[in-house]
Amino acid sequence: MLKVDHLNVYYGVIHAIKNVSFEVNQGEIVALIGANGAGKTSIMHAISGLVKPKSGTISFMGDEITKLPAHKIIAKNLAQVPEGRRIFAQLTVQDNLEMGAYLRTDNKIGQDLEKVYQRFPRLKERRNQLAGTLSGGEQQMLAMGRALMSKPTLLLLDEPSMGLSPILVNEIFDIIKSINKDGVTVLLVEQNANKALSIADRAYVLETGNVIVSGKANEVANNPKVREAYLG
Repeated sequence: MLKVDHLNVYYGVIHAIKNVSFEVNQGEIVALIGANGAGKTSIMHAISGLVKPKSGTISFMGDEITKLPAHKIIAKNLAQVPEGRRIFAQLTVQDNLEMGAYLRTDNKIGQDLEKVYQRFPRLKERRNQLAGTLSGGEQQMLAMGRALMSKPTLLLLDEPSMGLSPILVNEIFDIIKSINKDGVTVLLVEQNANKALSIADRAYVLETGNVIVSGKANEVANNPKVREAYLG
């Protein structure tokens, strides 16, 4: 479904992503794990069209998207939930969700809004509230709901557990599993390696812009080097 091939990303003279290759198959949850600064978000931004790679290719559903602008990539049903939520704080919850459907031209937006409210009942209760007044966990749910309103077939999730309490982290990961069960493929970037590996099918471990370990999630979780560095 998604194929990243020999990707190189630079910020000025800094070589942030070094020849990274990986793939995501339809129906999977694939985790990218690694420490802060390993390059996980840079990879997400390259896939979404927010950062232009120096070299390498990114293909989605068989089409190369490496040089497409971000709005054309989201129109192909590939959506990102960014690190730090990035909700529209001065708009209501409902306005934020409707913004997620901005590029859609079909007549099922209202129907999908109700589905998001069923998945996130707290958002329904707060639908007329300004998004900036929500708690961190509610803002994360809103960011996920907004992405779902674009009807993605592939959802990129960047650090969904960041800054959340352990109870909320469990709730967010349960929601990710249910989104995946409903047919959405997930690429998950997450510093909480234990949680990411507990729900993923496969995983790639990044270190200073390189993939150093890859495989089935349970194999990666049992890799001595990964256990020592990331799983305590």
